Amino acid sequence: MKLLFAEDFTHQPNLSETAKKVILKLPKIDSQIEKAATAWPVDKLNHIDLAILRLAIYEMENENTPPKVVIDEAVELAKEFGAEASPAFVNGVLGTIYSNIVGEEK
Repeated sequence: MKLLFAEDFTHQPNLSETAKKVILKLPKIDSQIEKAATAWPVDKLNHIDLAILRLAIYEMENENTPPKVVIDEAVELAKEFGAEASPAFVNGVLGTIYSNIVGEEK
């Protein structure tokens, strides 16, 4: 998450493999964020919230971790690093995206 946050400001030469994979999928991930948070354009989001969302969405779609665990971890990161409203915002956006993923699977 910290590397994704830093990457928003300047290229990071020593990115982890996970960060590289997230960055490769940014167009799709950012599109999902825009659809789930229609009132907030991606370029106007708090950078830390955006990094948390990007990592969580990548994990929900590409890792074997249960989505509800990913969402819970993302909310905890938002509590620790984000603004006062960040946990609720992150939870709402990820909840919407999770609902969309579940809907596509049915």
